[in-house]
Amino acid sequence: MSVSFFLAVLAVLAFVGFQLGRSRAVVTAGGTLSRLHSVPSYYGLYVALWVGLPALILFALWTSLEGSIVDGMVRSSLPAALASLSPQEINLVMVDIHNLAYGNITSRVPDPALLTAAEYYKHLRGIGHGALAVVMLALACAGLYYARQRIEPGLRARNQVEKVVNVFLILCSLVAILTTVGIVLSLLFEAIRFFTKVSPAEFLFGLHWSPQTAIRADQVAADGSFGAVPLFTGTLLIASIAMVVAVPLGLMSAIYMSEYAPPKVRGTVKPVLEILAGIPTVVYGFFAALTMAPFVRDVGQGLGLAVSSESALAAGVVMGVMIIPFVSSLSDDIINAVPQSLRDGSYGLGATKSETIRQVVLPAALPGIVGGILLAVSRAIGETMIVVMAAGLAANLSANPLDAVSTVTVQIATLLVGDQEFDSAKTLSAFGLGLVLFTVTLGLNIIALRVVQKYREKYD
Repeated sequence: MSVSFFLAVLAVLAFVGFQLGRSRAVVTAGGTLSRLHSVPSYYGLYVALWVGLPALILFALWTSLEGSIVDGMVRSSLPAALASLSPQEINLVMVDIHNLAYGNITSRVPDPALLTAAEYYKHLRGIGHGALAVVMLALACAGLYYARQRIEPGLRARNQVEKVVNVFLILCSLVAILTTVGIVLSLLFEAIRFFTKVSPAEFLFGLHWSPQTAIRADQVAADGSFGAVPLFTGTLLIASIAMVVAVPLGLMSAIYMSEYAPPKVRGTVKPVLEILAGIPTVVYGFFAALTMAPFVRDVGQGLGLAVSSESALAAGVVMGVMIIPFVSSLSDDIINAVPQSLRDGSYGLGATKSETIRQVVLPAALPGIVGGILLAVSRAIGETMIVVMAAGLAANLSANPLDAVSTVTVQIATLLVGDQEFDSAKTLSAFGLGLVLFTVTLGLNIIALRVVQKYREKYD
């Protein structure tokens, strides 16, 4: 039986329990709903939770443990010739058994022992699914009987349901928090392994980035060169170009939509502008590589400038266009949040509309606008596809926007592509770069949140 079938059965049984619980509450109250502690729907939800929750917990436990239990039983049944293999070879054998059981292609010609193990695997899975279905049905029926018998006018059904909902919300919050902690710890541990191979001073202040392993004595070093300053400067250069494009255009469009545009125009222009935010970044990358980069090169050559075929300027301009909706939408919402009384007071003193915007609205909205801009900077620093396709992979230490540069995110993607040995400084350097990128973006986000909080305290 499939997972969807199990969930469908649980949903049907829970719905039946909801209907029975609600009708039972009305009956026990003698039709007088005022006698009930909670509205009838809460009694129905109370029964539905008893029907579905224990079975759902059992289903979650079994699906998380089934694979290891069945694999362990299959491994113990393997012939001595296969059981004596190394752990890595045993894992490959288990992959072939799984492929045979599901009818997929295997890495070897299956022998009778593998075929027998695959049949045994399918047999155990079938027994497990059948037992799970029976036990789930028994738990659902037992829960239905128990909860329905407990229904009476004095039962605090609403309190019980809300306790379950609160526990569920707490678990969801814990999952999000623990996932974040796991990501940070995994990044930190791998970065520490990298810094045991490469000095942090060399990584943070070195001027040459060449993580490739040397094959000759006259190359950079036996383990490559890991000075990340060219990557940091390339990231800042492209992000700066992007913000030079995005901030003025986004802020001016936000001022127009919030202060000058009629309601009909604003209702049309704002959704059209925000469509840009839904375009995949790879599409922006195509535009940057096929249109913007040749345009920048041709214009530069026409002016007698040496322009690389892949330049930071092309990538930064397209990235700025991508970020315009982000800056515009946040700034528009913040400007609209400025109290109308401030505008009316300015008008009452004889100020014009433009003077009111410059001297009253923008200063009042400035903390929030700065917070939105910092969030946009974090987005620009973390962009990958546009830089890969338009700015190249060369880690050049240059502040010239017409040169090809690389960024931290591009190098991370390059270092982790394909089969990699996670015990070399080359691969582990991606985690060092990721740790630096995470620290920078986290700092920018914290600053942005602090600025926005100050804005809210002052003008809410």
